[in-house]
Amino acid sequence: MIAYTRNSWAALADPTRRAVFELLAKHPSSVGQLARSLPVSRPAVSQHLKILEVAGLVAATPAGKQRIYSVNPAGLAALRNELEQFWSKTLAAYQANLAQSPKERK
Repeated sequence: MIAYTRNSWAALADPTRRAVFELLAKHPSSVGQLARSLPVSRPAVSQHLKILEVAGLVAATPAGKQRIYSVNPAGLAALRNELEQFWSKTLAAYQANLAQSPKERK
């Protein structure tokens, strides 16, 4: 397992964690609700949630004896901003390539 990290890309690299995140994007859920939807145990779901929480992608809200997890909009916005940087650089490189004559293109 990866060490706890604030790196959202690393947190989402694990397929089970990504599945947990995708479920939470549909609706906030408790650990038990998530575990019923996944082929892993409740303790495993809790561990995945902890990593997603440290990465800033999910947040927990107390609700009686449970904690309800949901996607953290600020964490998702930060991830989207990182992705936008890649997109902008890629489009700029593509535009620069198109501006060259066919002989100049590699």
